[in-house]
Amino acid sequence: MLKLQAALLDAVKAHGEESYPFEGCGILLGSFAGDHREVAKVVRCRNNRTDSPRNRYSIDATELVRVQREARDLGLEIVGFYHSHPDHPARWSCTDFAEAHWIGCSYLITSVEGGRATETNSFVLTGRFEEDKAFRDEPLVIT
Repeated sequence: MLKLQAALLDAVKAHGEESYPFEGCGILLGSFAGDHREVAKVVRCRNNRTDSPRNRYSIDATELVRVQREARDLGLEIVGFYHSHPDHPARWSCTDFAEAHWIGCSYLITSVEGGRATETNSFVLTGRFEEDKAFRDEPLVIT
């Protein structure tokens, strides 16, 4: 389960709308509690993809390390990632799956239709190793 405040979800949706027609992306900081993740902060990132930013995203490794340090300084952890799908459903794609490597983290996807955020879904990356990883639908709880 992924828990976050309505204001944080609104920030994710706004980022997707502002990034349209490209994918917007970012990192979810918070804490792990058993089998769920609770988001305390949303960090916007730059979509580093130049080849196909309308349907792909990439967060630069330098930016990722900076956010990891920020999280540590705040007593938080990276609990997930978010991105938008311009004019496509809020479901993970084959590329999303291939490029997901943070097992145990949530992947939040917002559909942005014609520049307006419509639906948001969350998926947790399960497994123990890269070879047995899988996305599983997870409840999204808005507080």
